[in-house]
Amino acid sequence: MSDVLMPRATAVWLLDNTTLTFAQIAKFCGLHHLEVKGIADGDVAENMRGVDPIAGGILSREEIARGEEDGAYELKVEQSRIDHIPQPKRKGSRYTPVIRRADKPDAVAWFIRNHPEVSDAQVIKLIGTTKATINNVRDKSHWNATNIKPVDPVTLGLCSQIELDEVIAKAADKRRKMDAEKAARSEGPGLAPAQDTPAPFVPEPAEAYKKNISADDVFRDFE
Repeated sequence: MSDVLMPRATAVWLLDNTTLTFAQIAKFCGLHHLEVKGIADGDVAENMRGVDPIAGGILSREEIARGEEDGAYELKVEQSRIDHIPQPKRKGSRYTPVIRRADKPDAVAWFIRNHPEVSDAQVIKLIGTTKATINNVRDKSHWNATNIKPVDPVTLGLCSQIELDEVIAKAADKRRKMDAEKAARSEGPGLAPAQDTPAPFVPEPAEAYKKNISADDVFRDFE
């Protein structure tokens, strides 16, 4: 199980900036290799902003170099250097500067598209939005729906990267279950092996009955 907090965004960055194989990236990010291939082909996580694992302290350049030299090498997550930093506890709702408040629907759209496993309550607490705004963005009834574009809340200045990672980490187990269910639905039921399929019934030709039955056999029951 991967310790990467933003696996898809990290996979996007690794695909764009390294020569690691799909299998190596999938293993490191905790994704299916077909999902990584889909990201590379543009079918999955389209327009998602890549997250630099080196800047995030979860992967070193030396570790990437080892992986690029050996396609069978499994990348190892660096020990976090920020786990010991205590985060201040906030009381009440988050205050957002007026200039940033118009960006909240963009952040909500980003959560809906990229992290549906994060609950509405978590989004409300993290960026200081409302349930009504989330519902309006989700069903596209927001007054500014045509101009809303998914942008991560860190880029918008609505929260810190550490706060975002913490929220996503708490919802990681739920995301893994959702991805597993999605993969199971996409694969569908398999075909039964050929040896398990009963052979079709082939009736014996009528000529065979004529050759094997005599007049004595026909009238035996009347004696």
